[in-house]
Amino acid sequence: MAGSKSLTFVQMNDTHAYFEQHPELFWAGDHAEYRLCGGYARIATLLQEIRAERPGEVVAVDCGDTIHGTYAAVKTEGEALLPILRLLDFTAWTGHWEFAYGPERLKEVVGKLPYPFLASNCFDKETGELVFTPYIVREVNGMRVGLIGLAAYIVDKMMPASFSRGIRMTPARDQLPDHIRHLHQEEKVDLVAVISHFGFPQECKLAQEVDGIDVLFSAHTHNRTWAPAVVNDTIIMQSGSQGSFLGRLSLEIEGKRVRDFSHRLLVVDDAIRPDPAVDALVQEALAPYRDYLAEVVGETRTALNRDRVLESTMDNFLLQALLHAHDAELAFSHGWRYGAPIPAGPLTVNDLHNIIPVNPYLFAGEIGGDELWEMLEQNLEHVFSRDPYQQMGGYIKRCLGLTCYFKVENPPGRRIQELFVRGEKVRPDRLYSTVFVTTQGVPEKYGQNRQNLKVKAVEALRHYLRKESPVTAPLRGTFTPV
Repeated sequence: MAGSKSLTFVQMNDTHAYFEQHPELFWAGDHAEYRLCGGYARIATLLQEIRAERPGEVVAVDCGDTIHGTYAAVKTEGEALLPILRLLDFTAWTGHWEFAYGPERLKEVVGKLPYPFLASNCFDKETGELVFTPYIVREVNGMRVGLIGLAAYIVDKMMPASFSRGIRMTPARDQLPDHIRHLHQEEKVDLVAVISHFGFPQECKLAQEVDGIDVLFSAHTHNRTWAPAVVNDTIIMQSGSQGSFLGRLSLEIEGKRVRDFSHRLLVVDDAIRPDPAVDALVQEALAPYRDYLAEVVGETRTALNRDRVLESTMDNFLLQALLHAHDAELAFSHGWRYGAPIPAGPLTVNDLHNIIPVNPYLFAGEIGGDELWEMLEQNLEHVFSRDPYQQMGGYIKRCLGLTCYFKVENPPGRRIQELFVRGEKVRPDRLYSTVFVTTQGVPEKYGQNRQNLKVKAVEALRHYLRKESPVTAPLRGTFTPV
């Protein structure tokens, strides 16, 4: 196009530290299929090919959930990934689970990478100062490109307290307009892009409210956007999860306006050769843990995955193990999205850590029927709120022992129609015994008589498999929209 300049973005998001290939779920009509995908060595090859094809025109962004999610990453607090990330050489990144090791550790990690962590909404509680760089400007193909970062808003609201020690997160719309104005008026940029980890619904609303965002790179909700959304002239894209996909966006810019664009969601599969240098770093990072992680500890006859909002086979397996470890009426865990699928077949120690990489202790306690109802209503609002900004966390809370019938479309606090525990209607005045993992399973404001069972989740899974393998973990209809 005469008078225009080209620019190519590559997006990675929500890789959750999956160093190597892993099974990925693809829907094939009325059933799921599993294909090997991902791995940083193949991601490196794709980045190299795109950079070689469009020299001097490529901006590569990482929207976060990168340094947490698998055993080697958690064991080293992200350190095992740093040599790999240095070679991938992104332009900038932001995040969410990056805070899992605490803000101070995140600062250390950021200091060891050659590109910045952007978070225009993360402030020191005491000083009120920004903790990380809010934005950067880069010269690309004769244009000035402004990149603004938005770290996950829920870090200090829904995550364990250690994630946000000494910091606070603000809504994106509080600072974003001023940064956009500054980039245009003072920095004279040709294009503004936002690197966000808020979640696709929130980012679509944000684009409606805030003018001047040319491109918004979304993360957190694991969407596979085969075609980007365009909201208020903002191009919004998200590129799957677990490193199974990269997003490519090619722009034609003329007069500081996007005149045309094309998009592809690239599947990182066997058709892509692994980059030898990155593959060598992956092998080095995983070598100390290979023998431990490779041990086969059981078998599943059910394919385990977390690709459903209402209930998942992977979490039913986890909850069955909790109830095996401690006799209770109810078991709870959080509606996590991370955790690559595990096809039916052998289960290894590596699989167990991928299911629950935080490997928390199990807790027991009691919860009143009225509290149970309130807790589930709050969770349903966090998942299905009409206001995207009130959608916080992952999918519906994972439960065993109860059956809930609810109206998705109803207002907050009025969704549950019927609620049963072990087949009997919930009584508001009765206490129900529970076993759970993390305060996201049962928040601290609910229940009583909490006790640490001194058993960690992976240990509970191993004990369960010793007794019950091969296991099944079918969907049970725990939550049913009516």
